[in-house]
Amino acid sequence: MKPWYSLHWFSPSQWQQFQLAHPLALWLIPVVLLLIAIRYYLSRRSRQQLKMSIGQISSDSWTGVQTVQSLLSLGRYLLPLSMFLGMACLLIALARPQIIRELREEQSEGIDIMLAMDVSVSMSESDISPTRLAAARRVAQTFVNGRKNDRIGLVIFAGEAFSLCPLTTDYKLLNQYLNDLNDHMIRTSGTAIGDALARCINRMRDRSTSSADTTQLKTELWKPERSKVIILLSDGDNTAGNLDPITAASLAKAFNIKVYTIAVGRPVVSASEAATVDEGVLKKIATIGKGSFFRAVDSGRLKTVFAQISQLEKAPVRVRVYEDIQDYYRIYMYWGIAFLLVTLLLKNTIFGNVLED
Repeated sequence: MKPWYSLHWFSPSQWQQFQLAHPLALWLIPVVLLLIAIRYYLSRRSRQQLKMSIGQISSDSWTGVQTVQSLLSLGRYLLPLSMFLGMACLLIALARPQIIRELREEQSEGIDIMLAMDVSVSMSESDISPTRLAAARRVAQTFVNGRKNDRIGLVIFAGEAFSLCPLTTDYKLLNQYLNDLNDHMIRTSGTAIGDALARCINRMRDRSTSSADTTQLKTELWKPERSKVIILLSDGDNTAGNLDPITAASLAKAFNIKVYTIAVGRPVVSASEAATVDEGVLKKIATIGKGSFFRAVDSGRLKTVFAQISQLEKAPVRVRVYEDIQDYYRIYMYWGIAFLLVTLLLKNTIFGNVLED
């Protein structure tokens, strides 16, 4: 930091950094200037002057006398100027200039999200470019990368359901699992939506933090107030599995788990087109699970659906603001005292009397 006697403290660039705690104090500066002007005007009218004749002098000498007289005339303003600067600096110190550095800290416990993705053979249809599964995989990765502090897990299903990735905040690991998804991972044909929901529910009601969560090495107990969400992507009716999807949706509701369902693919118009996309069971699941049903007929719509879910499911964020306040009033107080001392010196010395005469 520069010393207090540096003129840097009066530069515009420095003043742009300041915030004033008591800005009204600066309004007194014009008042001080006005009082000094009134005093000077009144004292000038009442001052008695003695005119003296100095006889005949040369033109060169007269020019020198005029120069000295002009300098002395200007010098009489030193005392009121010093007084004004001293009072102005003290008023600036009273305004308390300071630099405030703000630090914001956001804290969020996040929510638990399970992705249940259909990897059956019908997901290889190309009515959504390049395929239904590829589009869903790409958009799911974007969704995962956009979350913060959320634990996200992955369940895949076809004729059977498997938990591929437990709840974790290691998004890099989760994206690797998503990138490896294909329609040959489960040999059993069919669509076991009920079993997939059951796998997701089991993961969310587990009270211990999974060992796959590499970002949380210390054990953290499951908190009941943490929001829980299932996002299920499928393109067909429930044709396999041991658990009815309606029953599974009722279980999700009992555990306070919200279920969003997404029907991936275009509806069938003729037998020559893509595999059937049944919306009935997915709508019922979303209704029972207190979530919403969405249809994604192309990649753009699929992105929009995930964006809507991302907006709907946000964890509460606590924001803490820390302020580092540095006061600089002492610098201007030192300047004010210095100017007032100069004023006192000019007032109580022969030099001050000469300037006034």
